[in-house]
Amino acid sequence: MSLPSLRLKANADRRLRAGHLWVYSNEVDVAATPLQGLKAGQQAILESASGKPLGVVAVSPNNLICARLLSRDAKLPLDKSLLVHRLNVALSLRERLFDKPCYRLVYGDSDLLPGLVVDRFFDILVVQLASATMEAHKDDVIAALIQVLKPSGILFKNDSAARDAEGLERYVDTVYGEVPDWVPLEENGVKFEAPVREGQKTGWFYDHRMNRARLAPYVKGKRVLDLFSYIGGWGVQAGAFGASEVFCVDASGFALDGVERNAALNGISEKLTCIEGDVFEALRELKAAEERFDVIIADPPAFIKRKKDLKNGEAAYRRLNEQAMRMLNKDGILVSASCSMHLPEDDLHNILLTSARHLDRNLQLLERGGQGPDHPVHPAIAETRYIKSITCRLLPNS
Repeated sequence: MSLPSLRLKANADRRLRAGHLWVYSNEVDVAATPLQGLKAGQQAILESASGKPLGVVAVSPNNLICARLLSRDAKLPLDKSLLVHRLNVALSLRERLFDKPCYRLVYGDSDLLPGLVVDRFFDILVVQLASATMEAHKDDVIAALIQVLKPSGILFKNDSAARDAEGLERYVDTVYGEVPDWVPLEENGVKFEAPVREGQKTGWFYDHRMNRARLAPYVKGKRVLDLFSYIGGWGVQAGAFGASEVFCVDASGFALDGVERNAALNGISEKLTCIEGDVFEALRELKAAEERFDVIIADPPAFIKRKKDLKNGEAAYRRLNEQAMRMLNKDGILVSASCSMHLPEDDLHNILLTSARHLDRNLQLLERGGQGPDHPVHPAIAETRYIKSITCRLLPNS
């Protein structure tokens, strides 16, 4: 296969030689290799200013990140063979880590497969194609997944906003075998079913697995409040870990149906109470009712999706955490999480400290967590690290 060239300006290769995988449009020598001459989804040979091949890239000519490195060997373009190899490398890590085949199998750039996410639910695979290049190779993706994993069903959950920037239509489609609306998974010894067609993202969030496991010593015999509960990843596990009561709050009735479904799977329905509505409004109503909790989990959706949202997003995180702190008993535990890539962990730390001092309470930081190892961080790409989780203890100011 003969591929077109994409040549960099002088010295623009330094960042890539140092380990990065992305090419920005202002780094391309457009006089030598016009970006307009390439189509979204094409592959190209990336060249230094001197013409030396640097590898094969997936091209997105209309985006600021106009190319992503697929291989540092110019003879290895993306095809079924490369996909099989990368899938086997990714699988070997996950099989070493987890005793059940329930995890994120492929995490985009971090697994050297930019634009591809694969979540595994036993023998069901849910796939997201976020780039025009992966979309163009979807048949190879399907064939490689079948060869490596022999699944009973593959669902393409291609309905994310990331596809818009690539000029791709959104769709959800079963592309192999059969995929039920709810699929089983197991996390930290707790059973769940995830709504892979109608749910958020792939239906489940494996990224907080390790942080949820750390709930166990804090919740036994305690009263727990799970904010933005979705289908109970935190709350149902808290109940399974021995909490005396768990209240799950979410704006989605569909999600709360999932909480009840998953509570029943684990025989803890009598411990669970679901509250449907705006989380901030629910917090006000619970406070007015003089409800108090021993442990509160605040794991909201991303309040900061873009850098320009930073100020308003930080205000929302402070509002949420401060209201949660008001609901804690004297020796209460708050698990504060963020999936906003643009919010540094130290900023979340400072939000918690400021909130505690505003309430005249003392704060102890007990544990810090990130995303699990099935979401590996690429050391050169800060954007691949997004999950923050801080477990803290709130004490009277005396």
